[in-house]
Amino acid sequence: MLVVGLIAAALAAALHVLIFYMESIAWEGPLARKTFGGTAQEARPHAFYAFNQGFYNLFLAIEVLVGIALVAVGRTGIGAALVLAGAGSMLAAALVLLLSSRPHRAAALKQGGLPLLAVVATAVGLLV
Repeated sequence: MLVVGLIAAALAAALHVLIFYMESIAWEGPLARKTFGGTAQEARPHAFYAFNQGFYNLFLAIEVLVGIALVAVGRTGIGAALVLAGAGSMLAAALVLLLSSRPHRAAALKQGGLPLLAVVATAVGLLV
């Protein structure tokens, strides 16, 4: 079960790297506009905030990936702690979005699905 959790965590990290790219590098581009809505002109005033938020997503992904690497080299305790902290933060952010914005519930479910699976499967894997 731990392997399932780590795979889900790696996929969640990959998603957050993509979100980083859209928010911090390609905020006005077609993929970000398709994902987040609006035109490039409408997005421009929010570019600074998106840039900053993108880095939050990148740092969570890095935390998870470092945790996975540590588990892979036998440092299961610290590695799993990093995976759980990173994926747990991703899940918490998705829950905030889910509970605070009715129009963004579908996005919150997409954003939170993999971290939820990662947290549950990793925790179960550690207990078994």
